[in-house]
Amino acid sequence: MLKKFLIVIGGVLLVVAILGVVKTMQIKKMMATPHVMPPTSVGTVAVESLTWNPVLNAIGTLAPVQGVTISADADGAITKIEVESGTLVKAGDLLIEIDATVELAQLKAAEARADLSKLGLDRSNELKTKNTISQAEYDAVTAQFNQAGADVAALKAQIDKKRVRAPFDGRVGIRTVNAGQYVARGQALFPLQKLNPIYANFSIPQRQFQDVQIGQKIVVTVDAFGAREFVGKVTAVNSEVDASTRNISIQATLENPEELLRSGMFARVTVELPKTAQVVAVPATAIAYASYGNSVFIVEQVKGEDGKEHLGVRQQFVKLGAARGDLVAITEGLKPGEKVVTSGVFKLRNGAPVVENNSVKPESSATPKPANT
Repeated sequence: MLKKFLIVIGGVLLVVAILGVVKTMQIKKMMATPHVMPPTSVGTVAVESLTWNPVLNAIGTLAPVQGVTISADADGAITKIEVESGTLVKAGDLLIEIDATVELAQLKAAEARADLSKLGLDRSNELKTKNTISQAEYDAVTAQFNQAGADVAALKAQIDKKRVRAPFDGRVGIRTVNAGQYVARGQALFPLQKLNPIYANFSIPQRQFQDVQIGQKIVVTVDAFGAREFVGKVTAVNSEVDASTRNISIQATLENPEELLRSGMFARVTVELPKTAQVVAVPATAIAYASYGNSVFIVEQVKGEDGKEHLGVRQQFVKLGAARGDLVAITEGLKPGEKVVTSGVFKLRNGAPVVENNSVKPESSATPKPANT
């Protein structure tokens, strides 16, 4: 019984030893064979030299060329509202009428006194030519006539203040008063704004002051209209720099015949500079961003560990310039004609083998216009 048991144990140990020898030989063979990574499929693009017009980007606010809040210039109850909210008006149009019945009655009395003083002055003129009244009497009658005329003019002016008129052509905003409501002097009635043309006010750093001149073209976009561009030109540069921000204010004028742009809108402003520059630009997807330095992967023939050449990538650190649309300018590290990886960058390392696959190539443009905007 013991003999059989020992034979079984010996057989098992022999099998284990044979398996161990075989596995050891396999591991040694695998270690002796160099490991070759399969090539990574990447998208590529050839680097080109592009001509860019330098631009300044700024954030601005739209403002009317003329805009006021119409207010009451006299106390009283509103008797008539001649315009509705949102309507267009011309300069001089009657907007709101305030009760002036008391002043109109006082005007009739003043006009009667003026007529009487006119008759007195006419009689005094006749008597003066005959030397039948003194100079003092004549002067008193003349002063009374002038005072009566001034009283009439003052009442007419007071009545005119109770007829609120448009000071310029524009569009009326939402009114805040109603007919029959009593208003005090200075109380706001509604806004009135002239929206065509319209101003775009923005600021730039003082170091860029010399780059902006009167007449330069600007392009404005607003969130309400997506990628639609509104073109204007610089019409004023402030005479002083803000001491707290060191920025200088710029004002541009845009035509707005459809009144799509409204006062107070948030605007993105692009100022086109007159000088041009040659830049080397690549799609933003080609850049591997890192805290220790940004880089791109250049596709070229590289030597592997076996000494043979194959298509691979070389990591090249670069210095980034301005961005425009989907493109980023490279100021140092790249030359026109070199081929860089644009998709699959995150999978690569220096010297990794690659295979180009540009069957699906995303668009890269300095002025992208997405279809859903």
